Amino acid sequence: MSKIKRICVYCGSGSGNSPAYTAAARQFGEILARNGIRLIYGCGSTGLMGTIAHAVHDHGGEITGIIPEFLRSQERLFGDADEVIVTADMHERKWLMFEHADAFVALPGGIGTVEELVEQLTWAQLGRHKKPILVANIAGYWDPMITMFEHLRETGFLPNGRRLAYLVADTVEAILPALNAAVAQIDERELEGETERVQRM
Repeated sequence: MSKIKRICVYCGSGSGNSPAYTAAARQFGEILARNGIRLIYGCGSTGLMGTIAHAVHDHGGEITGIIPEFLRSQERLFGDADEVIVTADMHERKWLMFEHADAFVALPGGIGTVEELVEQLTWAQLGRHKKPILVANIAGYWDPMITMFEHLRETGFLPNGRRLAYLVADTVEAILPALNAAVAQIDERELEGETERVQRM
């Protein structure tokens, strides 16, 4: 049985056009802090990234921010992170975010968030890890993506017609219980994942 200690959150460097997105990021940051779960994220201080980081920090939680050198000024690095890791490029950033996390949550975000989510789903589908991946479908934000995933299955582009290995939570309150239930079925070794193979992908 495993226990979640660190969650990687993918989310937008912008805030989107619904107050529900910002409220969700703030609420989830508080939940992480109050449960002693370290936030692993992209180290930005703007948009939903900044909102969740400030919420974790303001409630006494711990933060690891991982950012490539070229984005330090563009995304305005969050200066109150407990640990800041500066990488050479995006590939190293994504691998280190994977290595540091026990689970992954996708809040609303742009194309970068979509890319990070899909990459984790791909690694899981290829058997590189069993870490839980959760889509936080705040105000139905991810509905089109979920429909697309079903379309892949229905049209025969998933192996043996299987569903992709991800969880969905429609509310912030449901995120952590869903992840805890999933990770309880995974032993510690499987939770670590095959980091060397993931790094080479």
